Amino acid sequence: MLVSTIPQYVLGITNAKADLTTTDETTLYTAPSGADFNSSVITSILVHDDSNNGDTLTVTITDASSNVFHIFEKTVAGHATEELLTKDLALNEGEILKVQAATANRLHVVASIQEFAIHRTPQSTL
Repeated sequence: MLVSTIPQYVLGITNAKADLTTTDETTLYTAPSGADFNSSVITSILVHDDSNNGDTLTVTITDASSNVFHIFEKTVAGHATEELLTKDLALNEGEILKVQAATANRLHVVASIQEFAIHRTPQSTL
């Protein structure tokens, strides 16, 4: 996802992973903060239930002011994998993507993420 009015360069591509062994809210990913960063784009959120039972996943975003926004509550059938996103999800610097399982030891989550920087990193420094 490119915001044409803001010069941006892909800084990195990563997968954030969580094995939800508790029912506690778990930080899946925190968008980088700093003068060189301005956004991250989540291109995919996969959730898999490795039990026979099925379970429910809740996904939230916490912003820089600690406001919490519920964006998904999805039930996944036993031994199934679901893609939660139909479009890219942008996070501003410092925003936190969190996940929470209704039952422990059933769900695994993987988010594919592109991180964008304001300044291009010269090849000579890589």
